[in-house]
Amino acid sequence: MKTSKFIFLTCLFAFFATVFAGQAFAQSGDEALNSVKGAIKAGSAKDVARFFNTAVEIGVNGEKASYSQAQAEFVLRDFFSKNPVSSFDYVHQGSSNEGQKYAIGKYVSKTGSYRVFVVVKQFGGSYKIDTIDFAKE
Repeated sequence: MKTSKFIFLTCLFAFFATVFAGQAFAQSGDEALNSVKGAIKAGSAKDVARFFNTAVEIGVNGEKASYSQAQAEFVLRDFFSKNPVSSFDYVHQGSSNEGQKYAIGKYVSKTGSYRVFVVVKQFGGSYKIDTIDFAKE
């Protein structure tokens, strides 16, 4: 009887530890958007790419296309190298009824200002960038 109680309690503890550990590492949409903001502010395509979904829609000055994670990182790196960031901040954040989170920001560089639109969606328990769009103001 003691052995079966021990096994039961061990399994129960392992179950709850797994559930709560998964929740501790899951990032909310707002946390993901804030991390993306920091990466854009640093001009780091590599850090932004950590939040890309497997396919990402990127727009630059009205030209939009869907890219793989690796391609999207290259496109963003190219944008950052041609338009080095002077400042970046969100001017508005919100969410849709479907659970998408979005942010609208202002990206300022020596080449001009851009309105940035970032959409994150939940994929596999964490929020990933679905769309990022840079439009020259």
